[in-house]
Amino acid sequence: MSRPARRIRTLIVDDEPLARRGLELRLAAHADIEIVAQVGDGAAAARAVAQHAPDLMLLDVQMPGLDGFAALRAIPAAQVPLVVFVTAHDHYAVRAFHACAMDYLLKPVEQDRLDHALSRVREALAGRDAMVHRARLLALLGEVSGQPALRLEDALDAPSADQLRGDAPLAIRDGQRVVRLPPAEICWIDAAGDYLCIHTERDTHILRATMRELEQRLDPRRFPRIHRSIIVNAARVTSLRPHLNGEYFLTLDTGQELKLSRSYRDRLPLFR
Repeated sequence: MSRPARRIRTLIVDDEPLARRGLELRLAAHADIEIVAQVGDGAAAARAVAQHAPDLMLLDVQMPGLDGFAALRAIPAAQVPLVVFVTAHDHYAVRAFHACAMDYLLKPVEQDRLDHALSRVREALAGRDAMVHRARLLALLGEVSGQPALRLEDALDAPSADQLRGDAPLAIRDGQRVVRLPPAEICWIDAAGDYLCIHTERDTHILRATMRELEQRLDPRRFPRIHRSIIVNAARVTSLRPHLNGEYFLTLDTGQELKLSRSYRDRLPLFR
């Protein structure tokens, strides 16, 4: 007896109800697709990813409020699912998406293009290429925002370890200007491949570096590592709730939830 196909948990994000319905109807032709949620804006997309942990997100690029790219910045890199863009952009922009995304679909979506995109998704899931995909998405976010990811040594304005372990601002080159980021404004830092996202309440700064490199520059008491791909500002943690097998979910003062892995639990002051 053949094994049943893996169910691909799918989130549809589009501000147009008819577009969401059209995708739902076309996805019905694929028995392994399980639609776990449908939402109409970027903020709801970020919440749905945290709640449902989808394998795949069909993401509209242009939406009012938080657009598709802003939604991706709001999702911790370790939680970003495979993404297929759904867009009405011109072909020049589409080529840029194709270079960094799992795939793209032009509106109105055609069944054969959707079928092709889902084939690529299945191959990526089977080959466990999700981390590579996340790194490419972070590179795309930098290109779209006009703030390409920088190497750590290029992005930081020659800080010393003592400075970063105190209250001195973290100086990050952002295009032609230098943003001086007080440590207290950092909410969390996460990683995908060789890219880091430094999240504040207002912005996300993308750097090309490893967690180990940045971890060595931060005070581990104030910025403990809570997951192999997440560093958190401990002062921002407001509550925690138990999950599975000794893991927890931390809630920050921004409302963001982050997973605390069992192997990193003793690094958080709450558990000392």
